[in-house]
Amino acid sequence: MRVAILGNSGSGKSTLARTLAARSGAAVLELDTVAWEPGQIAVPRPRERAIADVQAFCAAPADWVVEGCYAELIAATLPQRPLLVFLDPGLAACQAHCRARPWEPHKYADPAEQAARLPFLLDWVAAYYDRDGEMSQAGHAALFAAYAGPKRHLTQAADATQVAALGQALGD
Repeated sequence: MRVAILGNSGSGKSTLARTLAARSGAAVLELDTVAWEPGQIAVPRPRERAIADVQAFCAAPADWVVEGCYAELIAATLPQRPLLVFLDPGLAACQAHCRARPWEPHKYADPAEQAARLPFLLDWVAAYYDRDGEMSQAGHAALFAAYAGPKRHLTQAADATQVAALGQALGD
């Protein structure tokens, strides 16, 4: 099983990735872990190093799930012909998921820091529909449209039925 999941912050990418991995035993790569310098806030890693890390991850295990909002890094998975899942549940769902997130210790020093950064995140999520580039809805839709491999566009956060259908599409 090879799956690449793309979508806005709060669209359900991490939840879907964890669910698919739990069902299959696949390794998971959250692209935030390769896109940013470790231990630094909002300091991007050189893009060629991040792409090399994604390619190495995809070449190593037989089964994997890669998830993130970086179209260029998702594109680095596509030579492996994964199932490309574009999660696009809309602004209200994404912002609700962001508000309901438990503390993410791999991103924030403590829950108070995460709460303090929530207004910025909610603005970032809302701007997804208007901005350009690899972290925009337009950029995600363009990558999805150009991919000739297996793909699914989900306009709701993945529920148990959709996860089961994805598993069947993957031969689960």
